[in-house]
Amino acid sequence: MEDTRSTPELRAALLDAALIHVAFDGWSQATFAAACTDADIDPALAKSLFPRGAVDLALAFHARGDAEMVARIKREPLDGLRFRDRIAAAVRYRLEAVEDKEAVRRATTLFALPVYAGDGAKAVWGTCDLIWETLGDRSDDFNWYSKRATLSGVYSATVLYWLGDTSEDHAATWAFLDRRIDDVMKIEEVKGAVNKNPLLRGLMTGPNWVLSQIKPPSKLPRADLPGSYRPK
Repeated sequence: MEDTRSTPELRAALLDAALIHVAFDGWSQATFAAACTDADIDPALAKSLFPRGAVDLALAFHARGDAEMVARIKREPLDGLRFRDRIAAAVRYRLEAVEDKEAVRRATTLFALPVYAGDGAKAVWGTCDLIWETLGDRSDDFNWYSKRATLSGVYSATVLYWLGDTSEDHAATWAFLDRRIDDVMKIEEVKGAVNKNPLLRGLMTGPNWVLSQIKPPSKLPRADLPGSYRPK
């Protein structure tokens, strides 16, 4: 009998089914096979949705958390907060979107493997890009990269701390996050002091000009590739 569920419904069903097994088998082929059986989805169809099996399921799990974080950022009243507090709130929302810490622990182990390290780094970068973009970042030079690279370091360290945190309501994790952001803000204060110093500002004119020419990647589709379109 043909499965009449939509692609998003099938993907969600597979992911939900997989999460039941991840604590025991990790993000593995065994988990993927069990998810196919539990969700009553033909393995061939499941492979078309997640070509690399459990690895792509783990990435879908991460993307689900990202989507929940973005939705919460948009509905929470953050406008009255300092920007550093908005960043801290966004990271906290991302971690609070996780209902199964063990699934994150297993994903961290998976993406620590050299063969999947690139996928893990891309997922973390994507999370931090979403945070900056949702909070209204309009950087169009080297700052676009430096902001996301810095936040990626803060986010990754906070996730690792959170995985081992047993404090009530993860209070220790939020304190750790605040300390890491304070460290970053100290760097920004130094940069600000350099720009205010006439001598140092003059010395940095050349390097700053070079950095200003570095642009973020375009989010528009490539017009010279199959399947793209050119707006009229």
